Amino acid sequence: MAKPVDIGSKRLISLAPNAWVQWVTGNPQVRASQLLDAEFQWISRESDVIVKASSPQHKEFLILNELQLRYDQKMPQRMRNYVALAEEKYNLSAYPVLINILPPPTTVTIENCYDREFMGLKARQDYRVINLWEVEAELVLEQPLPPLFPFVPILFGGGSESKLRSAVQALRADQTLNQLEPLLAFFASFVLEIPLIQQIMRWDMTVLRESPWYQEILQEGVAQGIEQGIQQERRGSLERILKLRFSEIPVEISVRIQALTLEQLEELMATALTVNSLDEFTQHLPN
Repeated sequence: MAKPVDIGSKRLISLAPNAWVQWVTGNPQVRASQLLDAEFQWISRESDVIVKASSPQHKEFLILNELQLRYDQKMPQRMRNYVALAEEKYNLSAYPVLINILPPPTTVTIENCYDREFMGLKARQDYRVINLWEVEAELVLEQPLPPLFPFVPILFGGGSESKLRSAVQALRADQTLNQLEPLLAFFASFVLEIPLIQQIMRWDMTVLRESPWYQEILQEGVAQGIEQGIQQERRGSLERILKLRFSEIPVEISVRIQALTLEQLEELMATALTVNSLDEFTQHLPN
C-alpha cells in the first residue's frame, strides 16, 4: 500500500509527466511512459516516485525522483540503496534525482554522490541534485512546468506578490490544478505575510486543513511546522495591533497571547481592532 506522501508526489508528477522527466534530466527528447511502484521489500520509500521513461539515445530506463522537504545528511546512502533496489526490481538502468525543496542550514553540505572505500574496495553512486531555491520562478511559469507551480514562492525570484498572483492564475486556468492551491499557499507562507496570501488567494488555515494535501504533509510533520509558523505570525500580528492602539502591552498579556491556539488568535485579531481598551481586550482572553 502506497504511503500518503507517495500519493502526493505522484500526483504532482502525473500532472505533466513528460515536462517533468525532461526537466529533471535536462533532455527534451525524454518521454515518460509509466509511474511505477516505489515500494521495496524490507525498506519503505516514503517520498519517492519512479517513472519509466525512454529516449532515442538511451531507450527504456528509470527516473528515480526523491523529493525532500529538507536535505538529510543520510541522503547519499539512501540514494545508493534506492538505485540498487530499483534496478534489481525493474531490470532497467536508473537515473536518480534528488529534489530539495527548502535550503538546509548553512553548516550542511549537500552531496551529489555516495562515495565510500572500505578495505581497498570502493563504492560510488552519483545522482543529480536539484535545489528548488536555485530554480528560476519565471522559467517555471513560462515553460510551463505545472508540477512546480505550487513551489513558485520559494523558487529563485518567486517570493513576491506578483509571482504569487501569476502562480495562482496559472493554477486556476486549469481545473486539474485547482487542488494544488492549498500547497501553493503553504509554500507562500514561508516568504509572504499571511494576510497578503489570504487577500490574493481567499485562503485560510481551514482550507488547508480540509485539503488532502494537508493530510499528506501532516504525515511527515510538515503541517505542524507550517501551522506553528502561522501561529507565531498571528501572535506577532496581534501584538502589533495592540501596541499600535494601546502603546505598550503588559507582560502578563503577552504571556497569555503566547499560550493561545491558532483558532483563538484568529478570533482575537478582530477583537483587538474593535475593543476600546486593553482591559476590555483582556476580558476576551481565554482563562
